[in-house]
Amino acid sequence: MAYILVILLGTLLIGLSKGGLGGPVPVALVTPLLSQVMPAAQAVGIALPLLMVGDLFALWAYWRRWDTHQIKLLLPMAVIGVVMGTLLLASLAGQDLLLRRILGLFTLLVVIYKVGSERLRKLEYRSRRWHSWLVGWLSGFGSALANVGAPPFTAYMLLQNISPVAFIANTTLLFAIVNALKLPGVLLTGVLDLNQFIGVLWALPLIPPSIWLGRKFVDWVNPQVFEQLMVVLLFAASLALLFSAPR
Repeated sequence: MAYILVILLGTLLIGLSKGGLGGPVPVALVTPLLSQVMPAAQAVGIALPLLMVGDLFALWAYWRRWDTHQIKLLLPMAVIGVVMGTLLLASLAGQDLLLRRILGLFTLLVVIYKVGSERLRKLEYRSRRWHSWLVGWLSGFGSALANVGAPPFTAYMLLQNISPVAFIANTTLLFAIVNALKLPGVLLTGVLDLNQFIGVLWALPLIPPSIWLGRKFVDWVNPQVFEQLMVVLLFAASLALLFSAPR
């Protein structure tokens, strides 16, 4: 029963995020949440098909609104990051406690990013090509290892002179590609086996109504209050993972 409830809550968080409420923060909470009822590696794998369905709807909403130049700069190193992150995840799959510590650290980094993100807008920034390479690798690696690749990418985008729509569209396209690239790796390495993949298919039809709720909640709920609540929950989840006892 707890497993089903956690899957339902994770699906809702993905839908709310893809619907425009809370940005990438609710998505960052999904894997730590799932890891409370299953091994951490399995949590990373099971979240993936849910994220991919959300990506399809987000791509439809922001189709061709992205900055192709930025994506081309980021994507090659993101692919390398995905391969490295997937291999590390597979090697750590049998070391659940260590992987929980790593997942907790990545989750804490999301909190730190979110707290300091407003200051990024005030920085005087001069772009360098290697910045995009580093951010691409970090985003791909973090996404493959813990489904937490958004913070470095979002921080980088905040420093670019692009419109809010292009900002969201860039995020949508890059992580739709990254998530699609992750699927063969998690299946081949056994992080997510076919039975587990089939076991979450029942939750996929819940993504569209969750996205609809996300769009409605933008009008009904104060987005800043919601984000603050998500950050508090992320911080609590990071502590729970960092200080979790062996199972």
